[in-house]
Amino acid sequence: MTRTAHTSAPAGKQMLSEQVYAHLRDAILRGDHAPGDPLKPQDLAKEQGVSLAVVREALVRVVGEGLADRLPNRGFAVPAFSDRRWQEIAEARRTVEPVVLRMSIERGDVDWEARVRAAHHRLARTPAYLPEEGEYYSSAWSEAHRIFHRTLLEGCGNPVLLQTFDRLWTASELARRWSAHRNPGRDGALEHRRLEKAALARDADAATELLIRHLTRTADVMADPV
Repeated sequence: MTRTAHTSAPAGKQMLSEQVYAHLRDAILRGDHAPGDPLKPQDLAKEQGVSLAVVREALVRVVGEGLADRLPNRGFAVPAFSDRRWQEIAEARRTVEPVVLRMSIERGDVDWEARVRAAHHRLARTPAYLPEEGEYYSSAWSEAHRIFHRTLLEGCGNPVLLQTFDRLWTASELARRWSAHRNPGRDGALEHRRLEKAALARDADAATELLIRHLTRTADVMADPV
């Protein structure tokens, strides 16, 4: 009996930490915390009704995902618009993803083609914005967007390369959402439709060029100080 009580406490703390992490992550992505805003552990702990230790654990996790910064002697903060990391991440994605897409087009089978069609259909049918989720992309659309881009690359058959994509995707999520707010007239749906068409036509040259342009547009918006 004592043993059960002893083991349930860490499990309860872990569950609480997971809830606080999910709440904080969603709040940052939703735009509740503006770029450059401090993330004060004491305030977050009071808001969530949890200990500082639980909040700090959650903050460390969002820092690891690139959704927050840990500043020397100044605590935590949401990354700024001007942060050079967005350009560095964009450069990494433009270097890695076109190569993986080319491999995917060369190696992908009929099942891969079907998954690409299904992923694009889901993306095209999912509302990008919902009134209750504010001015940034909706959570459902963001997930459909991630699945579409990942599915395009899955034909490569290399899990290590796909893990690299996953890390870069998460690290660039804030920039992607912010870029939509700063460039509302961008026709992302057309970009995705052309990308799907080129990939399924097995036109690797056209598909990789479209992907590079797609990634560059987001990076360009983040580099614009206006």
